[in-house]
Amino acid sequence: MKDILSLKLYTRVARLGSFSAAARECGLSQPQVSRIIADLESDLGARLLTRTTRAVVMTDAGAEFLSRLDPILISLDEAEHSVREGNELRGTLRMSMPSSVAIREVIPRLATFVDLHPELRVQILLSDRPQDLVKEAVDVAIRLGRLFDSSATASMIAKIPRVIVASRAYIERNGAPATPQELKQHRIVGGPASVVSAAWKFKRGVDEIVIDLEPHFFTDENEGSVAAATAGLGITSTSEWACRRELGDGSLVRLLVDWTTADIPVYAYLPMGRATRAAGRAVVEYLTAGFKRDERFSV
Repeated sequence: MKDILSLKLYTRVARLGSFSAAARECGLSQPQVSRIIADLESDLGARLLTRTTRAVVMTDAGAEFLSRLDPILISLDEAEHSVREGNELRGTLRMSMPSSVAIREVIPRLATFVDLHPELRVQILLSDRPQDLVKEAVDVAIRLGRLFDSSATASMIAKIPRVIVASRAYIERNGAPATPQELKQHRIVGGPASVVSAAWKFKRGVDEIVIDLEPHFFTDENEGSVAAATAGLGITSTSEWACRRELGDGSLVRLLVDWTTADIPVYAYLPMGRATRAAGRAVVEYLTAGFKRDERFSV
């Protein structure tokens, strides 16, 4: 049997469906990766991958091999971690999360964590779009909003306030809505945080109102919708995480403050479930503890 590197390399080629993509990820050349996988297949006496000019696809044997290989590689990682002095983490930790969450909250909190584990490499994939977390070899995904159906293990690590905001310049030109219904008279900036069912749901006392709004300006990332609102393009609904800096310096102003909106839950997803590597579980515990200490959030 080939060494562990060959087995790990196979998992990446199989999931990415590409020798060249796996090669770039692992710092090897495409011919090197192709040769290593071919040697692995020769040793096993089985064809694991079908190569065409357009794609690399697992055979039935390759899919079976991958399903049995994953828990073995994770167990090896756990065994190394269990005997390592000081429980120091090593290897690569891959995390996925929206750009606003990463830039404004998670990355600034990671300094102590990486100091504790200097041999651990951290990769953060920034995206507000759904991803195939297993294919992307993501250890931990941070997601905002309702819990979607998934085979992954998930835990809520924080709750953050939702806010309705606009720039001072926009308010000076158009006035501020006094009631949720008046939002229909204003220009709306849409983004990932503003298209969910709770985005424009308001409550005050016994009154509860849901407003259906059509965006005049739309972007597929929360950072874009906050930038658009700051530029005076309209009113947006987003998380306090996404615009705390702008609220602090006055470039954005909260609206409809006498109405309450539902907090946004923040979940950590572990795609491999109970088999998640030690580094993935450790960073979730670290972030959860940090949010619990921060009085701005509830957990």
